[in-house]
Amino acid sequence: MEEGDGSRFPFPFKPYPIQESFMDALYAVLDQGKVGIFESPTGTGKSLSLICGALTWLRDFEEKRRKEADRLLQAEKKKGGSEEEGNGCEKTAVQGEKGGPEPDWVSEFVQRRAEREIVNKLKDEEIKRKRREDMLEKTRLNAKLKHSMKRKNNDDDETEKLLQLSMQGAGSEVSSHEEEEEELIVADYESEEENTLKNRLCGGDDDDDDDLEEEHVTKLYYCSRTHSQLAQFVHEVQRSPYGSTVSLVSLGSRQNLCVNPDVVQLGSVQLINDRCMELQKNKHDKKKKSEREPKRGRGSVMVTCAFSSYEKMMSMRNDVLATVSDIEQLVQHGRATHTCPYYSTRLAIPAAQVVVLPYQSLLHAATRKSSGIKLKDQIVIIDEAHNLIDTVTALHSSEVNGAQVCRAHSQLTQYCERYRSRLKAKNLMYIKQILFVLEGLVRTLGGKVGRNPVTQTTQSGTELLTINDFLFRAQIDNINLFKVQRYFEKSLISRKLCGFAEKYEGSGVTTHSAFTNKENRRTEGLGHFLQNLQSKAAAPPEHQVAVEDRTTMASPMMLVESFLFSLTNSNKDGRVVMEKQACLAHSSVKFLMLNPAVHFAQIINECRAVVIAGGTMQPVTDFKQQLLLSAGLSEERIVEFSCGHVIPPENILPIVLCVGPSGQELEFTFQTRDTPQMMEETGRVLSNLCNVVPGGVVCFFPSYEYERRILAHWETTGVLQRLVAKKKVFQEPKKASQVEQVLSEYTKCIQHSCSTGGGQSGALLFSVVGGKMSEGINFSDDLGRCIVMVGMPYPNIKSPELQEKMAYLDKHMPHLDGRSPGKALVENLCMKAVNQSIGRAIRHRGDYACIVLCDRRYSRGSTLQKLPEWIRTSTHTHSSFGPAFASIRRFFLEKRQVQQL
Repeated sequence: MEEGDGSRFPFPFKPYPIQESFMDALYAVLDQGKVGIFESPTGTGKSLSLICGALTWLRDFEEKRRKEADRLLQAEKKKGGSEEEGNGCEKTAVQGEKGGPEPDWVSEFVQRRAEREIVNKLKDEEIKRKRREDMLEKTRLNAKLKHSMKRKNNDDDETEKLLQLSMQGAGSEVSSHEEEEEELIVADYESEEENTLKNRLCGGDDDDDDDLEEEHVTKLYYCSRTHSQLAQFVHEVQRSPYGSTVSLVSLGSRQNLCVNPDVVQLGSVQLINDRCMELQKNKHDKKKKSEREPKRGRGSVMVTCAFSSYEKMMSMRNDVLATVSDIEQLVQHGRATHTCPYYSTRLAIPAAQVVVLPYQSLLHAATRKSSGIKLKDQIVIIDEAHNLIDTVTALHSSEVNGAQVCRAHSQLTQYCERYRSRLKAKNLMYIKQILFVLEGLVRTLGGKVGRNPVTQTTQSGTELLTINDFLFRAQIDNINLFKVQRYFEKSLISRKLCGFAEKYEGSGVTTHSAFTNKENRRTEGLGHFLQNLQSKAAAPPEHQVAVEDRTTMASPMMLVESFLFSLTNSNKDGRVVMEKQACLAHSSVKFLMLNPAVHFAQIINECRAVVIAGGTMQPVTDFKQQLLLSAGLSEERIVEFSCGHVIPPENILPIVLCVGPSGQELEFTFQTRDTPQMMEETGRVLSNLCNVVPGGVVCFFPSYEYERRILAHWETTGVLQRLVAKKKVFQEPKKASQVEQVLSEYTKCIQHSCSTGGGQSGALLFSVVGGKMSEGINFSDDLGRCIVMVGMPYPNIKSPELQEKMAYLDKHMPHLDGRSPGKALVENLCMKAVNQSIGRAIRHRGDYACIVLCDRRYSRGSTLQKLPEWIRTSTHTHSSFGPAFASIRRFFLEKRQVQQL
C-alpha cells in the first residue's frame, strides 16, 4: 500500500493535486452526511479517487466505531458488581413508592438500563464482527493454499523430477507434513461451515450460529449505467491498495449470472427469470412435500436447479467476500464449482463492504427490495450520473399497447375459468376487478375485448390526460388500485399467468381449446417441439427472430401491472399519454413520470450520504432543482465539486466559430440549417479543418435526419469528394451491432495513415449527438484530434411529453433570474448532449485536441456557462474565420514540433 507524500489516502501512485482535492471533498461529504455532486473529467482518475477516498472514510469510520465500543465496554467493566447491588435496592424502592412522583434515582436507573442495552448490543456486534473477519481470513487463506496446490499440480515433469531429487528424506517428510496441514485447515473450516448450514436447514435457532447475512454492515453501494462500466470499476478496485482487504460483491441479472445451460439457452430475460423462479419454487415445494408425505413408488417428477445447493452457495458466498471479482469471474467460478452465482452474490450483500450494481437495481424500490438491498444509514455512489434524471424518470414510466392488454385479458379470463373452483372468493373478486380494469383500458383506446386487436380499427391521434382524468375516462375510478397493487404483489398473478401461458399456449392454439381437449394437450408439447425443430431448420433468420420476440411476450400482465402501479402516483406527478393508431394492437397508453424526486427522495432520506458523480455534470441546476431540492433536501446539505483536467491548458483549443470561410454566419436554426448556402459553408469549414488536422476528425450532427440530408447535398455538389480526397470518410451505423466494426476500421485507417503517410492524412467520422458514438466511446490521441459540433442539438419542442414536462416545471419550479424553468430545461438538455459528445476527446494527461463549436449561439454567456469548467476557461470566440483557422493551424504545428524534439 503506497501513499503520496503527506497524503492520508492510500493510492497506487502519488496522486495528482486535483485527485487529492477530489478525495478530500468526498471524505468530507461522507463524514458530514451530505449529498455531493462531483464532476471529474475523463482521464483524471475519477474511479480510483472514488475508491480510495470512500474506502479510506469507511476504514476510519469502522475504526472510530471500534474505539468507541471499546471505550464503552471498558467503562462497563469498571462499574463491576456495584451496579448489581444498586439494582436490588432500586427494585425494592420501586415496589414501595408506586404512584408517587418519579425520584432522581428512577431516572438514573432507566438511563443505566439503556446504557447496558447499548453495551450488550455492542458486545454482540463485536462478536459478529470478529467471526466475520475470521471467516474472511480463513477463506482468503484457503484460496491461497488451493492456488499454491494447483500450481504444484501444474508444474511440468522436469521441475517435478528436480524437486524429487532435492527433497528426499527429511525434506520430503516436511513437505508431506505441510500438505497434511493445508488439508486440515480446509477440512476444519468446511466442517464448521457445514454445522452452521445443517442448523439453518433444520430450522435451528442457535445463538452461536446466528445468521451473519442478516447483519448489514456499513457499506458503499456503487452503481453505474452498464455492466462494462461496473467491470471497469471492479478492476480499479483490484489494483487499488484496498484490493486485497475489501469485501466486494458484484450484482447482476439472471441473464448475466446464470450458469444453468438449460435456463441460459432460453435467451429472453423474461423467460430466464420465470424459469429460474419456477425451479426455485419446485425445490421449495419438493422439500415441503417430502416432509409431509412418505416416499412412494412413482409420482410426478419436479425439476429443480442443480446449481442451487445451499451448502455450495454459502461456500461461494464466502469466496465472493474474500476475493474481489467481476461478473465474468463470478460466472467462471460458478461453472467451475457447479454453483449459482446469482443467489450466492445476494447472500453476500449483508456482509460486503462494497456492493457494485447497475442503476436499475438501486433506483427502483421494488427491485431493491427483491434483491435484499437495505439503504438505511449506508453510502450510495452513483457514477456516470449525467443522465440520472432521465434514468429515474424512465424507470418509473411505463407503457402498454392494445395487443398486450387484450392478451392479458384473454389469459386472465381463461385462468379464471380453469381454476374457478379452486379460487377463494376474495381472489376471485380481485381477478374480476383486474378484468374490469383491462376492459376499461381497451375501451379507452377505442376497442372491445374478445375481438382480435389486429383487425379492430381506431381513430388515430394523441391525447394527454392527468391521472384522475384518465381514470374517469376509463371508468375505473371506483377501483382501489392500491389494493389491486397489493394483490398483484402477494398473489404473484403475473408470474402465474406467465407459466399458465407457457403451458397452454405453447402450441399456438387458443388457451380455451387447450383445456377443453385433453388428448390434444398430451401431444401438443411434442408436436410443438418437432415443429420448432423443422421451422428453425427451414426458416430464415428473420423468422427465427420473430418467433423469439413472440415468446418474450409470454406474460403481458407484467406490463399491465407496471402500468397500474404507475397510476397510483400523485395526480400532479405524472401524466397519461394515449396514442391511438389506425389499429388497436398498435395503440398504446403510456404513463409519463414528471417528478422523479418522489422516488429519489426515498434514497436520500434513508442513506447516510449520497454521491452523484460524472465526467461531465454541467449544467448541475437540473440535478439540484428536479432531484434534490424537490425531494425536500435543504441547500445546506448539497455540496458541489468540480475539478479541472490533468492536461496542461495548452493541450486543448476550444473555439466557438461564428462565421464560415466565405463570411456566411453560422447559425443552424430550424429555418436556416437546410439552406444550400449553410450546407455548403459547413462543407468548407470541414474541408479547411481536414487540411490542417492530423489523424482523426469526429463531426457531430444534431440528428440522423439532418446528417442524411447534408451528406446527400454534399454528394451532389462534390463537397464529399473533396473531403474523401483528404481523409477517408466513415459514418456512424444505425445498427448497434455494427459499431465495433466501424470503430475498428476507423482506428486501423488512422494508424496506417500516421505510420505511412500518403495522400490521405487520417479519417473523418460522421456521428450524431445522442447516438451510439456520443457516449462511452474513447477517441483518444490520434482517434480524436478535432471534435466538430455542427449546430445545437435541441430536442423536439413539439413532443407532447416534452411540452408537458416544461409546463410542469413552469408551474412547480422557481423561476431563477426571471427565466422560465421549462425553457431552461430545453437548453440544459441540449448542452448536456453537447458536453457528452465533445468529452469523447482528451482521455489522458498527454492527450491534446481541438474542439470546434460551429454555431454563433455558443458565444452567448448563458450557454458558455453550461460548458465544463476545464473547457470553458480555454474557450475562444471568433467572429471571423481567418483568425480561428490560423490558431488551429498554429496549435497543431506546435504539437508536431514538440513531438519531433
